[in-house]
Amino acid sequence: MRLDAISPTRAPLTESIVPQWRAPLLQLALAWVALLALFAGEWAAMMGHWWSNSTYNHILLVPPILVWLVWQRLPELALLTPRAWWPGLVALGAALLVWLLGNISGLATASQLGAVAMLPASVLALLGPRASYALLFPLFYSVFLVPIGEELVPVLQMITADITIALTHLSGIPAEIEGVFIDTPVGLFEVAEACSGVKFLVAMVALGALIANQCFRSVWRRAAFMAASVIVPILANGVRAWGTIYIAQFQGIEFAAGFDHIFYGWIFFAVVMATLVGAGWRFFDRSVDEPAIDLAEIQGAGWITSLERFAAPGWAVLASLAALAIATTAWAGVARAVEAPLPQAIVLPQVAGWEQVPTEQGWPWRPQAPGADRRLFGTYRSASGARVDVFLAYYAAQEEGREAGAYGEGAQPPGTEWRWLGEAPAIDGGKADRLQAVGVHPRLAMTWYRHGDWTGSSRLELKALTMRDRLLFTARPTATLIVSAEGSGDAAQAAISDFIGAIGPSGKWMDRIVGLD
Repeated sequence: MRLDAISPTRAPLTESIVPQWRAPLLQLALAWVALLALFAGEWAAMMGHWWSNSTYNHILLVPPILVWLVWQRLPELALLTPRAWWPGLVALGAALLVWLLGNISGLATASQLGAVAMLPASVLALLGPRASYALLFPLFYSVFLVPIGEELVPVLQMITADITIALTHLSGIPAEIEGVFIDTPVGLFEVAEACSGVKFLVAMVALGALIANQCFRSVWRRAAFMAASVIVPILANGVRAWGTIYIAQFQGIEFAAGFDHIFYGWIFFAVVMATLVGAGWRFFDRSVDEPAIDLAEIQGAGWITSLERFAAPGWAVLASLAALAIATTAWAGVARAVEAPLPQAIVLPQVAGWEQVPTEQGWPWRPQAPGADRRLFGTYRSASGARVDVFLAYYAAQEEGREAGAYGEGAQPPGTEWRWLGEAPAIDGGKADRLQAVGVHPRLAMTWYRHGDWTGSSRLELKALTMRDRLLFTARPTATLIVSAEGSGDAAQAAISDFIGAIGPSGKWMDRIVGLD
């Protein structure tokens, strides 16, 4: 019996890859596995939003779209030679920094954006500028993996309300508007968060970017189509809200609400989307059989050749990439462990000219700060009878789930009947919000934040200060103060102003309660 020598053969998948791409693709695969593992928390959170939040369900289509976009470019990519490029580590460092800032400050959008940006940055580092330029649009399109857009809800609510009242008046229906409430002869309508149109807008922007790249060559036509992809959904949502009010005048509110969910929810926006694409169709200037990329331009680009002088060994770049990622996660771990000490028990202090009294409210109101380490709530009454409700929240550190000024927290408690109507004149640098419950209970609320020696109302400034301190491992507590009075006119404004005048500088007052002053 004779055994014939069996010569080794390549796996079919490896054999299908052109030789110059085999090692770079292996290095890229290893880098992506490492990055996905190290930053799995961000990816798990994002996928949770994709699956469970209807605003972001369309993102489930983005990964297959990215695969398709790369597949389109495979014939041209096979003719290129990828070269690892050490300046690409700068791009990776920037992505890691964005993640770090978001992670240590509790800004999920930043940490998730950083996690996504690491993938195209690693492409640049391990495949080089020429291959990355060939993959430019897919790398850009990966940003649509980040679930972002719900922050626009309050702005879109107000825009929708303005469009709706204008169309209501044009259609001859008498109506009055206050914030997001529109009062008509048949009843009071609210432009709720679900009616803001943010779901359609973010999905349309993602679709618009894809169509602009695939169907247009002209930069100006692409820009025009993208502008239409933003403007048309906003206008269409205003028409949708007006249509509901218009139908209600003749068929009743219940019929209009049902019609809105069935027709406008499923049909109207599909028609709008088809109309927008159809209107742009006649301006498409890119043929169907045109290659996805201009190979001759990429191969002959002198500026890319000059950049490739900074090429480096792929395994060395991969090792540097891993070291940067591990060092960044270690830094974040140390920074997150830094927390400021807070007393076990705190109480609302006495205020000259005011006394603490039992809380009595026309409609229940209490801000929410579930991530705060210490919370206080009480009511003060002045000698003249003015009453204010005071809410204080203290945080030993700022991170995901423990954020002063986070979306959904603050003066407007989510999941309640309270709605935001607009801003009011500020007092002592605070942010003034006009609120209303069930259309008949107005309230004015003034908010301040305190971090270190800074007192203000800017959430962005607060985030920046938090990032600075945690990057430097500096422990400082953060506080939120909300002073509110029922009503929305001069009396409520005067009551809050008088209370702030009685406590002195609001920042110092917040510090004294926890023993910092």
